[in-house]
Amino acid sequence: MAVIRSSVFLLSFQLLYVAKGSMVWLNKNGYEDLVVAINPQVPEDANIILNTMNMIKNASNYLFETTKHRFFFKSVKIIVPKTWKKNTSYSRLKTESYDKADVIIADHYMKQVDDPYTLQYGGCKEKGRYIHFTPRFLLNDNLTHVYGEKGRVFVHEWAHYRWGVFDEYSSEKPFYVSRNSKEASVEATSCPVGVSGIPVSQDCSEDKCVLQSCGYDGQLYKKGCIFIPDIQQNISSSVMNLQYIPSVVEFCDKNSHNSEAPNMQNKMCNHKSTWEVIMESDDFRNSAVLNASAPPFETTFMLLQAQDRSVAFVLDVSGSMLMYNRLNSLQTAAANFLLHIIEIGSWVGIVTFDSKASEKAPLQQITNDAARNKLCQSLPTFASGLTNICAGIRKGFKLITDKMNTTYGAEIVLLTDGEDPHMHMCFDLVEKSGAKIHTIALGPSADTKLEEFSRKTGGFMLYAVDGNAPDKLTDAFNAVASGSGDISEQSIQLESKELIVQPSEWVNTTVLVDKTVGKDTFFGITWNISQPFFFLRDPKGKEYRSSDFTINNSNPDTARLVISGIAEVGDWQFCIKNVHTATQAISVTATSRPAYSDVPPVSIAAHMNRANSAFNPVVVYAEVSQGFLPVLGATVIATIEKDGAAAVTLELHDNGAGADMMKNDGIYSRYFTSLQGTGRYRLKVNVHGRNTTTRLSLKQNRASYIPGYRKNGKIYMNAPRPKFDDKEIQVKLGSFSRISTSSLLVNTEGDSAPVYPPCKVTDLQAHIENKTIVLSWTAPGGDLDNGKADHYIIKSSENLLDLRNHFDHATPVKSSNLIPKEAGKEELFQITLENFTTKHDTIMYFALRAVDDTNLISEVSNIAQAIWFTPLKVSVPLDYDGNNNSATSTIMLAIVAACLVVVCTIASSGLCFLRKQKGKLDIEALQKHM
Repeated sequence: MAVIRSSVFLLSFQLLYVAKGSMVWLNKNGYEDLVVAINPQVPEDANIILNTMNMIKNASNYLFETTKHRFFFKSVKIIVPKTWKKNTSYSRLKTESYDKADVIIADHYMKQVDDPYTLQYGGCKEKGRYIHFTPRFLLNDNLTHVYGEKGRVFVHEWAHYRWGVFDEYSSEKPFYVSRNSKEASVEATSCPVGVSGIPVSQDCSEDKCVLQSCGYDGQLYKKGCIFIPDIQQNISSSVMNLQYIPSVVEFCDKNSHNSEAPNMQNKMCNHKSTWEVIMESDDFRNSAVLNASAPPFETTFMLLQAQDRSVAFVLDVSGSMLMYNRLNSLQTAAANFLLHIIEIGSWVGIVTFDSKASEKAPLQQITNDAARNKLCQSLPTFASGLTNICAGIRKGFKLITDKMNTTYGAEIVLLTDGEDPHMHMCFDLVEKSGAKIHTIALGPSADTKLEEFSRKTGGFMLYAVDGNAPDKLTDAFNAVASGSGDISEQSIQLESKELIVQPSEWVNTTVLVDKTVGKDTFFGITWNISQPFFFLRDPKGKEYRSSDFTINNSNPDTARLVISGIAEVGDWQFCIKNVHTATQAISVTATSRPAYSDVPPVSIAAHMNRANSAFNPVVVYAEVSQGFLPVLGATVIATIEKDGAAAVTLELHDNGAGADMMKNDGIYSRYFTSLQGTGRYRLKVNVHGRNTTTRLSLKQNRASYIPGYRKNGKIYMNAPRPKFDDKEIQVKLGSFSRISTSSLLVNTEGDSAPVYPPCKVTDLQAHIENKTIVLSWTAPGGDLDNGKADHYIIKSSENLLDLRNHFDHATPVKSSNLIPKEAGKEELFQITLENFTTKHDTIMYFALRAVDDTNLISEVSNIAQAIWFTPLKVSVPLDYDGNNNSATSTIMLAIVAACLVVVCTIASSGLCFLRKQKGKLDIEALQKHM
């Protein structure tokens, strides 16, 4: 535990559920109902609210200007956590919640990390998940020097979040070789081309840093070289690159876009400008330019405060619930939720419905185990009649208002297995209630419009397949988690497994308890015929027999065990023997809570999304994190089920290929290509880490940290961005496992049977080794990122945009001997330089398409650059006043002379590479002569 505590500065933590549903809508050019949520672990400080308001007000004006008088922020809701003092000016929450906020304010867990960022799962044009700011970013005015004015930063992040554009700078490739001019030259990665400034490197020791000119390492500047822009520029774009420069008041458009720069915008958006992408958005199509110099409305704010959680179970007990053991499964799953999942302090009541509705338990607060057990005794045991969903909802609302006097902020967990043709009659009531409806569809016949309740209110949409064991329904109930953002008391699912056990057969299964959990650890075992023989062994060898487990009379098919204190870290072994004469289904479940209030648990949030693109593929996502830090190197397995179809298992990847948009961001992804027609699909994701040092990572697309700027010839440097060594971003978690459940309703009516081409290659790279061009990429599949392709078509060109726009007419590269590998494997292909006419400043571009065995062809890949370039001029970018003094000139001549000797030596071989040439100038010494 000491390793975890020392390696990560842990102020607080929370779980971010990805069942996101932004409430923002565009009303006559103004964004309404933008939700900002403050994490419950953030200490109370009224200045956080005040500074957030000022940031968004300033952002509204800047957004209006940068979008050419089109968009602004009209209304904002700020969620104040219930941990802060009550205030009569705070309104009660309705369906707003922390987990569905557009902007969250919470601490990072690395020392001095305050980078704003937007979490983006998808590709170009796809909306983000949320924007994140730290309290320190909002409170510390000194951070304006390193990130820029807060309102401008907000607009930069809003463009990520709302329109799915990407950064036009690059921390990995801050410089590149450009052909924008007649001769190749080294340029800063930026948009537009021609940003004025100087490349420098810093040599820091203790508290003192000395600036030096950047030496070359072959074709580019050596690692560590940074670009210092002039604060006074003659450019007006771009917000996604230099929003902190006063003259920047536009996004890069088609005319100003730098299509060569090796940045994420070019990679993700096929070298389109940010403004072109924004122009293709629904927002742009549904708005018009306003004839005004400023937004027509000032941004208004409403402060909301979270309350204690109040939940009404509204459970179907119609006759069909007697089929397929559904009623028993409901009793087990709901009891598990009441006993072990819902948080202390919550209010819970129970309603059942068939043709009419009945109140089984009034709304009451869970204060101890006795209250939990009392509620369990009210769970239904009998089913008959028809299905009247609206009657159940109305009764649920009445149950809540009887205690709370309002339904605002309340939740209903609505479970049904049947249809109700009159369900639409209470849609308006639900929309006006200010309550969330979480829907659980049980079996294949649940009403197809059921999810409308969730869509209208921002609730979870869940689905359970019929089965012999109740584990699938248990998983669905477990997914109905609090949206407060504070998981210090929330339950985390460690295991959920169904075992089919033959007569007299022994089976063993392992439950992993890691260092981040262990409080209130619960183990459950359920059977569908008769009680098996079983025992549970902890990591130290202590055994818990069946007599140590609790079996309730109301639910005799389930045995439960709660470990007192903090559970032992390690492998817990369930040993089970089926003593019945018939095969039976036995399920094992385990949950726990965070062991320590200052150590975030490993968490997983999974969901499926049907992409709004060609072929409409379904994408499976699983975000694995500890606090806000992505967890890398985990094994992530997704299982997708549909009633009447065989389960499909996929391993998800975080490799930046196929469905996965960004490598090493902790978001594991994969295409699901086995759609079986219209219906509900259940997703279950299991994450494992096994006795390894788990590497955590910082967010990939963090806001630009300004290293410094030059003004009137003088350089002003900020403190270097905090650096972290391996010890600070590696945590020995030991073995861990997590479960996450979600679902997706797919409508394929009118669609032809899905046929998928290979996915687009997004990580093509090119480099030169010993007079050979080496292309490398991750193999796509024959069906998107599954299987393998039949062959590749590789093309080259000296013009990047020609290759993008006219791939079929570009010069072919012979690759008939290249046999595609299985999806996810690394491909390497070598091209000899003899096929190309080269000189010292030649740049070639390469792209490819993959073809499957039915001749379906992928999109054109990203474009890779191969360079034959030796800088003939070594810049000495340290002449601040524009005049070369004698000291500078002498050093310049010495460097140029040395460079010419090296160039002449290398030229005889036909390739010129200038390596390890570095000029060093001490700025402090030079400034004495200025």
